[in-house]
Amino acid sequence: MEPHLRHLKRLEHIWIDPVVFFITTCTRNRSTLLANERVAKILVDEWKSAKLRHHWDIGRYVVMPDHVHFFCSPGIEAKPLSDFVGAWKQWTSKRILAETHRSGPLWQREFFDHLIRSSKSYHSKCEYVNQNPVRAGFVTKSDEWPWLGEICDLSPRLWE
Repeated sequence: MEPHLRHLKRLEHIWIDPVVFFITTCTRNRSTLLANERVAKILVDEWKSAKLRHHWDIGRYVVMPDHVHFFCSPGIEAKPLSDFVGAWKQWTSKRILAETHRSGPLWQREFFDHLIRSSKSYHSKCEYVNQNPVRAGFVTKSDEWPWLGEICDLSPRLWE
């Protein structure tokens, strides 16, 4: 390194504002217990609580039998993404396992995240979410799927 650059330090975190993530997480062993009224209500309730509990806004989502997709965006005091998703999984697991009288892990350990970098990418992922139940053959039109919705419109947070 050149001598005049040695005094510069690397940043520990780079935060690009606004940030929107696309998340996918699956049930353990792809167990098909999510897409029913009782369980989907728990998932949506926990997403609605995410802002208060974790300072994360939740956008469009879809609940499929063995996985979920959702968009999320951190607030100023937000926990890191992995902490938030881990806490969300913990809260939903407790409630769903109690509701369904099951035991053991509900979710796979890992989750998949994709940083949305443009409005075009956001709209493409939204279309992917909307068409997920259609591609799976559960419905012929996405608006027929009862576990597809949006809690907060995250699109204004993206650059054009």
